[in-house]
Amino acid sequence: MSVSPRPAVMGENLKADPEVIQAVQNAMGNNTETAEEKLREYLEFKSKVPLNIAITGGSGNGKSSFVNAFRGVDDDDDHASPTGVKETTMEVKEYPHPNYPNVIISDLPGIGTTKFPASKYLKLFGFNKFDLFIIISADRFTENDAKLAKEIDKMKKKFYFVRSKVDVDLQNEQRKKNFSEQKTLAEIREDCVKSLKQHGIESQQVFLVSNHHIHLYDFSLLQETLQRDLPDHRKDALLLASPSIFPGIIEKKKKFFRYQIWFLTALSSVVAAAPLPGLSVGVDLSLLVGAVTHYVFAFALDISSLRRTAARTGISYDELIAVLKSQLAAKEITKELITKVILQLPGATKVIVAEEVSKFIPLVGIPMSMTFSAATTYNLLKLFLDMLAEDAQRISDRIITDKCRARDML
Repeated sequence: MSVSPRPAVMGENLKADPEVIQAVQNAMGNNTETAEEKLREYLEFKSKVPLNIAITGGSGNGKSSFVNAFRGVDDDDDHASPTGVKETTMEVKEYPHPNYPNVIISDLPGIGTTKFPASKYLKLFGFNKFDLFIIISADRFTENDAKLAKEIDKMKKKFYFVRSKVDVDLQNEQRKKNFSEQKTLAEIREDCVKSLKQHGIESQQVFLVSNHHIHLYDFSLLQETLQRDLPDHRKDALLLASPSIFPGIIEKKKKFFRYQIWFLTALSSVVAAAPLPGLSVGVDLSLLVGAVTHYVFAFALDISSLRRTAARTGISYDELIAVLKSQLAAKEITKELITKVILQLPGATKVIVAEEVSKFIPLVGIPMSMTFSAATTYNLLKLFLDMLAEDAQRISDRIITDKCRARDML
């Protein structure tokens, strides 16, 4: 793909923060490092919004495995929540997301394992710091679960019921004559809703999940529901930390970053207005490195994430690497790497030189330079984003194919 001197799409609204643009304009009079720092501050802002999700339920219900699944971590990982049939959590344990430490999954003791009633339970463990609660059961929901939900509701917090280990139930039911997966899932869901109704909880949605096969059943629906219910400033935090195994999540992340491209393009054109040789190219490279690094981590295409994916899925790291096509995945994103990739694109060198030379053309030079810089930045960011989103989809396809094949062999 060649580097076009004109953005490919002009139909979206650009909503750049005037204060940030003004800060970059002011920084241009100083040095490249100051301008770069302003760009880094913007790029890091979205990944620092705090989000704290509380997970609770009785012992042996799969809370810890759910915490690990949510974070994309294998149960045997050094940073995993400890699992076991006994209650292993007697205090709040916080587990930050490995790529987005602002997103914390808190493992709470099961309410049935403490001596405190639901109202005191929430106060004891500091309910105010949690944005939402997920109540997990591997069977019917209990009276304690319902009491806890009512207390959470009184405090105007969101809560969700998750029925775990449905894959185990399905395997047990497969031995029966006339087995139907769809019918069994409907029966499990109906039984959960019925048990909640018996304890005074009406019309509750119950999400059926398998902590070891998150691509199946309702895990993606749960993610979508949580994101829908969160305040706007926390929706993006959850989205970025969500597993990229789901095509819908990959597409949402792609749209999120595509919107940011317009902001970064505006910054690029502002910096290009400074008639200082080398400033725009230097800042643009930093901008590209920062943005692409965010893409790589959000799509779990960095080396650490790919190794965690390999451990969790049983697919070897080398097999995952083999499906990648871009030169940006599974690499440290540096100016040298970005430059190498850019220079392999047809017409790239001409556009960069044209931007630098145009600055010194009387009257029209600065507007020309701004146009070149904005167009080049836009097209490169869009190209790199598309490349990495496609790699994320390849990883997703590989995992789902492997999991479905293993499932069919049971």
